[in-house]
Amino acid sequence: MLGHAVPVLEMLRQRHGIAALWSHEETGNGWTYERDKAVAAWAKNADIPWHEARQFGVVRRLRSRNGWAAAWDRDMAEPVTVPPEALTPLAGDFPSRIPTADELGLAPDPCPKRQPGGRTAALSTLHSFLNQRGRSYRFEMSSPVTAFTSCSRLSPHLTWGTVSMREVAQASQARISALKGLDDPRSKAWRASLVSFIGRQHWHCHFMQKLEDEPRIEFENLHRAYDGVRPASSDPSRLAAWITGRTGFPFIDACMRALDQHGWINFRMRAMLMSFASYHLWLPWRESGLHLARKFVDYEPGIHWSQVQMQSGTTGINTMRIYNPVKQGLDQDPTGTFIRAYLPELDPVPDSFIHEPWHWPDAATLNYPGPIVDNAAAAKAAREALYALRKGSEHREVAQKIVKKHGSRKAGIPMTGRKTRSAPKKTNTKQLALDF
Repeated sequence: MLGHAVPVLEMLRQRHGIAALWSHEETGNGWTYERDKAVAAWAKNADIPWHEARQFGVVRRLRSRNGWAAAWDRDMAEPVTVPPEALTPLAGDFPSRIPTADELGLAPDPCPKRQPGGRTAALSTLHSFLNQRGRSYRFEMSSPVTAFTSCSRLSPHLTWGTVSMREVAQASQARISALKGLDDPRSKAWRASLVSFIGRQHWHCHFMQKLEDEPRIEFENLHRAYDGVRPASSDPSRLAAWITGRTGFPFIDACMRALDQHGWINFRMRAMLMSFASYHLWLPWRESGLHLARKFVDYEPGIHWSQVQMQSGTTGINTMRIYNPVKQGLDQDPTGTFIRAYLPELDPVPDSFIHEPWHWPDAATLNYPGPIVDNAAAAKAAREALYALRKGSEHREVAQKIVKKHGSRKAGIPMTGRKTRSAPKKTNTKQLALDF
């Protein structure tokens, strides 16, 4: 049965009666929030109780971040809910098969290397990470050369609910416990990587909590001092070059084309792609953020829009990080292995020029554009424009309020990356990787 939620629910109520409505709590997009409000109004009018179970460590109507991390730990330690043995279907009301994309009127979405879904794949992915792939996670998650294997790859399964955060958290803790007492280098490396992985499970929900507490950040700058700093709409040619992987910066383009094929790229590369769009190309974050949201098979609104703003410098509280795409390529793909895998038009380029092919004497023979902007000049202009807005007491006062509402309660890290007496204590606004 296809249709909007309220008409479908009302039809079911009239045909079968509904004693109660059960669902999970969702920290979703603006349209899903409006849908939920409509369902709530319908359920209240029909005198039907609606039970929403928490699926992550996100707290509805949270009054304060104080104690949030400890509450997350307690919640994840609770027993995993046992699913019902069977559910009686409503014969005739629902199709016996899932409609195709064409039947639903969806646009083509080619992604040949997209991860398979389903519960069996989720459990296999969790087991292989905790027992085989994850030992070097700490050191290999940042480079796309190694991240496709060394990251857990659980993020799509968490997004789509084929495995729960509680299951992942408890399996991770159990694996660490099993490694304790084993005094060998491999076991120590495993424990260190899994400790990092558990930390990122907290950060997963920490960022979702931001959108839960302030849904407007899907559409508006978290710190309103940045309103109007970028144009209202994107330069079409710059946006198109970024989307199609034709910016002339090989590492940027390879990451975008890898995303096209896999529906996934590791966190550092996501941050770099967003940073390049927002700083070097000076595109409004909403438009570039929407493109990435449509590409990510693990799109989670709370994480996505929080990170989009963080990587665009509009939170007002985080260190402004402008990734140098050439340096990132040299650091994360020094031999150009990843670049060559996704940019076959650069095959003739020698290794010594692969990160800056415009310097190669035969660059004119390539079917590849020159750099769309001057790397250093574009970064400098963006930095100056945004830092100018950070000066003054009014900006700091608003930033302090944002930290109080959204900051994590950990060892103090200055809001702008500088040691100042006015920086809030016991609040962590550091940009951390969220790789799964």
